[in-house]
Amino acid sequence: MTEVVCALIRDDQGRVLAGQRPPGKALAGKWEFPGGKIEPGESPEAALQREIREELGCEIEIGVALPVVHHEYTGGLIELRPFLARVVAGTPSAREHAALAWVAIGEAAGIDWAEADRPVLAALARGGL
Repeated sequence: MTEVVCALIRDDQGRVLAGQRPPGKALAGKWEFPGGKIEPGESPEAALQREIREELGCEIEIGVALPVVHHEYTGGLIELRPFLARVVAGTPSAREHAALAWVAIGEAAGIDWAEADRPVLAALARGGL
């Protein structure tokens, strides 16, 4: 099982930041919440800070942990640990994604999300987090 983290980064309008996976990568073209793999010996929070710096070039403040999602892709099982977050320094830029978009929760269902991110989005929409 691969442990991964993701950030539901909200802006002042309540939108969340989504990244589109680039061509040539697994799940190319799908949208996801930014994040990545937890390295051995790394806490989920430290992994998320590192991944956001690498992927988006900004600093975040990590908030509430959301329910863990388990999802099996063709390549194996992942354990996704989502966190609410907000940008505290810098402006997110697409360093590893094909594109970034600020998405209103009510419009998010029309986007082609990666399967593991869908339950996170559904929880966000239901709970008004």
